[in-house]
Amino acid sequence: MMLTKRDKAIINNLNKFRVMDRNSIAELYFANVKNPINAANTVLLRLWRDGHIQRSTSFEPYVYFGPEVQMKKNSAKINHFLTIVDLYKELKNLGNLEMFLVEPKYGKKGECAEPDVFLRYRKTNFFVECQRTLYSPKQMSDKLARYIDLYNSGLIATDPFPHVLILSEEHYAIGNDYPFQIFQSKTFTDFVQSLKQITKPINNTDKEGIIIRIGS
Repeated sequence: MMLTKRDKAIINNLNKFRVMDRNSIAELYFANVKNPINAANTVLLRLWRDGHIQRSTSFEPYVYFGPEVQMKKNSAKINHFLTIVDLYKELKNLGNLEMFLVEPKYGKKGECAEPDVFLRYRKTNFFVECQRTLYSPKQMSDKLARYIDLYNSGLIATDPFPHVLILSEEHYAIGNDYPFQIFQSKTFTDFVQSLKQITKPINNTDKEGIIIRIGS
């Protein structure tokens, strides 16, 4: 059977996100039909049987992988990538999302920061850390030090350097002596709701960028 436009979009995003759960696929691609879950099940079963995608039955509901993805079907990283998918859905619902890159690579592995996501929202660039696990102060300091290495590397062409947003249930003690802005929030929605229209734009080179005041 020839692949439809929606089939191709699902496959492309499965390669982009590495893995997606059935419910997220239903939400993103079948929201306009009477029964999104049943429709998603039918299409995903066909794509899997025809060898266009991979799946894991170790999760309920099942999770699906792109054909190019090399990941163990019970990998500990699956929940991490599903968290990134949840962030993408959250931003799609908020609107104003201009770019969303999963785990962009800069330089050689381990030499500088490896963000979970680079995104552009309301004309403003962010590196996002989806922090599911609790980090020690040293681990967090080391992570942010790699962002300083990335800042100093000259590999990032944008001016100013993207803001770093840590999404976590834990609030970390982070100093103010960084050459870029660091924000913390439980969710991106909470971060947006903390913005107040009374201070200078977060992006000083773009007067139409986000105007912010971070809540305590």
